[in-house]
Amino acid sequence: MWTAQYYLFDEPNRWLTSGGLGTMGFGFPAAIGAAIAKPSDLVISISGDGSFQMCMQELATIRQYNIPVKIVLLNNNFLGMVRQWQELFFNERFAESEYQFNPDFVKIMEAYNIPGRRIEKPNQIDEGIEFLLI
Repeated sequence: MWTAQYYLFDEPNRWLTSGGLGTMGFGFPAAIGAAIAKPSDLVISISGDGSFQMCMQELATIRQYNIPVKIVLLNNNFLGMVRQWQELFFNERFAESEYQFNPDFVKIMEAYNIPGRRIEKPNQIDEGIEFLLI
């Protein structure tokens, strides 16, 4: 949803979303479908770590069929939408929305022979975007 709020799309039909239905895990498979439908277009999946863990087995699919999906993973150690609802409607009573341990996502990418890079500081963002767009 951050992308919907902050990215300025300059052409129509460039954004796939579940429309706020809370379908965690939707983004990455949707990006795979978009890349298959429009193989000449750059397709970037922007997902949170919770969402990505719902479907990261699809890394095998993009590797097996050489589907050129780029992935931006925003890792905050939470199921973002669940946490947001717990903040807004449940007096910040957090239950099962925080990941105490996340895997090393770069190593998971490497296991599928997909290049990955971790960005931890703001001064690494430009270099990370350049790496992504190679």
